[in-house]
Amino acid sequence: MYLDHAATSPMRLEAREAMIEGMLRWANPSSPHAEGRAARAALEEARERIKVALGWEGHVLFTSGASEALGIALRRAKGGRRWHSSVEHDAVLRAAPGAGVLPVNREWDVDPDAIEDALAEGDRPVIAIQWVNPETGKVQPVERYAPMIEAGGGVLVTDASQLWGLNRFPRHGQLIVISGHKLGGPIGVGALLVGDLGLIEPSGGQEFGYRGGTENLPAVLGFAAAVEGWAAKRDSTPDMDRHQAQMDMFRALETYGAQHLTGYGETVDAISALAMPNLSAAAQLVRFDLKGFAVSAGSACASGTLKQSRVLEAFGVEPERAARTIRVSTGWSTTAEEIRRFTDTWIDIAMGAAAKAG
Repeated sequence: MYLDHAATSPMRLEAREAMIEGMLRWANPSSPHAEGRAARAALEEARERIKVALGWEGHVLFTSGASEALGIALRRAKGGRRWHSSVEHDAVLRAAPGAGVLPVNREWDVDPDAIEDALAEGDRPVIAIQWVNPETGKVQPVERYAPMIEAGGGVLVTDASQLWGLNRFPRHGQLIVISGHKLGGPIGVGALLVGDLGLIEPSGGQEFGYRGGTENLPAVLGFAAAVEGWAAKRDSTPDMDRHQAQMDMFRALETYGAQHLTGYGETVDAISALAMPNLSAAAQLVRFDLKGFAVSAGSACASGTLKQSRVLEAFGVEPERAARTIRVSTGWSTTAEEIRRFTDTWIDIAMGAAAKAG
């Protein structure tokens, strides 16, 4: 049972079919002949479909994924000093080495006073604040920060890679990053959404001169289908059976000592950081894997190391508790029955650890 959608989501059927279509009609979209022109038309149609599905009125630049989109935004945005929150994905830290760090407060929100201080330095600061934290599901109030940053002369870069966990899109209009494979699309494709192309330095090549390399038409078509699939689910009637199973899970696990790390304010139910008494995260991963469950310990880029989570530390989670925390993330393919089976299995593992401890 796959409960690691925050790392990557299984590809939607419509995305697979769209990719096959793209492979069958493949030609270089930059070629001037008829086949190239047909590929270009398909690429531009996919671009418009994504804009319509998201309700986005700016530009969409296709990239090889969220990491490249973040690199373009943070390295080539026209502005001064770079800043990012202390709980950003490692891809942000790699794209902006030496950037200033904005702490989070007790509510796990990026400290507004720290944002104001960054803006007060002037020189059009470029500030990266994620929308949804991939380890805890905490939602940052970017809709509140965006006007503050724009009015203060700054540029806001929003990592919206975990867009799938919410039913709305942050249309604040500066630089927004989305990822294909988090939405049930293919790997190797993403986009940088740009409100005004004047915000970033061009580099020549494709994508209106802002990104070099032949456009990956099959992946883009799969990406567009996945975005539309997310939008359709966003606008549909909620699956109340699955929602109830998730609420039941939180209540049941708490009775067996689970600590659900959420902070304050808005969080997404789809991402849960759960600390189990008496058992390390590494030991939990082994036990869940043996019982047929795919879960993780933190974001995929760091969980393979099984080191202390930098993000949980920044949120103020005690090291001992963080060491017992795993991440469970549901997605478009998750069923209520899978959530119930996970709940039962978590309780079995916790009871076994309690008996051994005591």
